[in-house]
Amino acid sequence: MSLLEQLKTMTVVVADTGDFESIKEFKPRDATTNPSLILAATEDEKYQRLIEQAVVYAKTKGGSKEEKLTICMDKLSVNFGTEILKIVPKRVSTEVDARLSFDTEATLAKARQLIKLYADEGIPKEKILIKVASTWEGIKAAEILEKEGIHCNLTLLFSMAQTIACAEAKVQLISPFVGRIYDWYKKDRSVDDIPVSEDPGVASVTEIFKYYKKYGYKTEVMGASFRKAGEITELAGCDLLTISPKLLKELDEMDGTLEQKLKADDLGDYNQPKISLDEKAFRWMLNEDAMATEKLAEGIRKFAADIVKLEAKIREKL
Repeated sequence: MSLLEQLKTMTVVVADTGDFESIKEFKPRDATTNPSLILAATEDEKYQRLIEQAVVYAKTKGGSKEEKLTICMDKLSVNFGTEILKIVPKRVSTEVDARLSFDTEATLAKARQLIKLYADEGIPKEKILIKVASTWEGIKAAEILEKEGIHCNLTLLFSMAQTIACAEAKVQLISPFVGRIYDWYKKDRSVDDIPVSEDPGVASVTEIFKYYKKYGYKTEVMGASFRKAGEITELAGCDLLTISPKLLKELDEMDGTLEQKLKADDLGDYNQPKISLDEKAFRWMLNEDAMATEKLAEGIRKFAADIVKLEAKIREKL
């Protein structure tokens, strides 16, 4: 078996893409999207029909041009998710507008609207993970949504503060960003590379996995944002890993024996004490982590910028 085939026996493999052909090729169980991936996909002519469908839908709803734009953007996200669910057997993650990352009420409204649009397509909420940035406000929104049976994927996660708050909020799934942590430390240390055995992104997900398993949290851990195949193989055994088509292909072409590195029933000598966080403690703990503070803010800005670019394309068609 290839390394990818072996990985699938240890970990749920998720496709990190908006490209349907890649999803079909590598047969993941789930798929994740974000504004950047959808923006990239809409550059491809074969996805223009999804934009056109969203535009027609928005035009039938009335309201101002800006209201139509909002409707169209939501519908476009759902169109992509709906098509992906024709390929993957389980779930798709659909992201809330990053510009709402510090607004709990607006995040709730957007999440419920996305779920309604999926329901209109005959897709039950159990098939959807609503993706929300791991800000305090996002985590609080997810806590409410989970009680409503709307499951959430807390993204842009870089720290134990976010990890602990998500677990206490009983969210369905978190996405710690391995590659972006690696990027930050590589720049901070002024080096061209960090060996996988010393990779701070890999170490972060390993710590999160062990913390959740030690204290019996049900929140799923899905490593994300990988830069190289070695980061993925070091996390074999993690609950889920969401992987780009490029790295899926690389793993599919690699032979050898894959060792399961993470095991829920074998945490070694892990003894991190259990922590509980209120808002003040969360904000202070996050503030004390320069990498997490910077990467969270940067990630929100980048996703927001890609939403603005996508809106510009849609606005022309409305």
